Amino acid sequence: MDLVYKHEKPLFVITMVVSILFWLVLFVGTFGLLLVYILMGYIFFLFAHSAFISYLKGTGVKITKEQYPDLHAALVESCKKVGVYMVPEAYLLRTDFFNALATRFLGRNFIVLFTDVVDALADRPEAINYYIGHELGHIHRKHLLWAPVLLPGSVFPLLGTALRRAEEYTCDRYGVACCNAKEDVQAALAAIAAGDTRWKSLNADAYLSQVEETKGFWMSFNELTGDYPWLTKRMATALELMEGRDAVFPRRSIFAWILAVFVPRFGTGGAASLMLTIVLVGVLGVAAVPYYKEYKEKTRYAQAYITASPLTAEVESYVIKNNAWPGSLRDLGYEGPNLVDETLACSTAMYDDGVIGVEMGQDESGEGRYIALKPTVSGNHLEWSCFGQNVEEKYLPEACR
Repeated sequence: MDLVYKHEKPLFVITMVVSILFWLVLFVGTFGLLLVYILMGYIFFLFAHSAFISYLKGTGVKITKEQYPDLHAALVESCKKVGVYMVPEAYLLRTDFFNALATRFLGRNFIVLFTDVVDALADRPEAINYYIGHELGHIHRKHLLWAPVLLPGSVFPLLGTALRRAEEYTCDRYGVACCNAKEDVQAALAAIAAGDTRWKSLNADAYLSQVEETKGFWMSFNELTGDYPWLTKRMATALELMEGRDAVFPRRSIFAWILAVFVPRFGTGGAASLMLTIVLVGVLGVAAVPYYKEYKEKTRYAQAYITASPLTAEVESYVIKNNAWPGSLRDLGYEGPNLVDETLACSTAMYDDGVIGVEMGQDESGEGRYIALKPTVSGNHLEWSCFGQNVEEKYLPEACR
């Protein structure tokens, strides 16, 4: 039996390529400072994660040959079945969660079995092998090790969640490989679905029939944007695998696929990820408004300067011909004293000593804001300088600063 789910490897490669490109761009863009940030982030994670590991070692019960030998034997046997040669440390921990987990700290792997799971399956201890195998899958496939590297790509819509679901399907296959009977697999997953006592009376056929409901828009959308396949699908896949067959599921809603393209993976589930995306877009939109307004104003000033610049040649031609400054734009052949540009909301006029002034509007006190082009006689030609009057420097074109 191939322990790796068919979609995991191609999704891993795509996510890895996207992530490497992102890290390279970020590394170049920060001139290598990225390494410092990564080190700081790792140190922060190390201290944060050490709290859980310390709690685990100080409160949990370490599973050994002397302490719960049945669970230890199951762990060792499961490691042999799936090819994990370094048996990870395992602990039994009392929590309010009905599941198991694998974690990693300073190069060492840990498996945690929650007491509710072990107690619930006391009448079918072989079913616990499924949980052990599932967590061994995470360790053997190095999901924990690669997670930080794949972080950028894992945020991408559809891609990140698809990889996570594929990893879960892979680990379910590891769980199946550690079980000897179909009933053990069914019991392990039924306990997650129905709880520590009700799982025994679960009608598996009726539960599996719920798979048909996953093809609707809402079910499809929340699975496409979530990290886990629906448990009904996981049970169907695992039970079919025990029979040597592939499970067949109904097609997801096409509209759910379309909407899911716009929802990055935040690890919060479909609806929450969508809401978080909307909030982030809103926050970014609000934050971007001032910058957009500033950009528009800079562009307006730049265009006004470009529009007024050709008048300098006309002024110079007039001075050479008449040996005097033009009194207004009419002297240059224009119909009126002002050139009004409604698009740029500005007005250009001639002032004393050949100064060309472009009024860009007025400030709060009613004083005009101007771009001024001022000529200076230098030999037999004019030299022009540009400056702003009552205008913030950041809005002025480079030639006017």
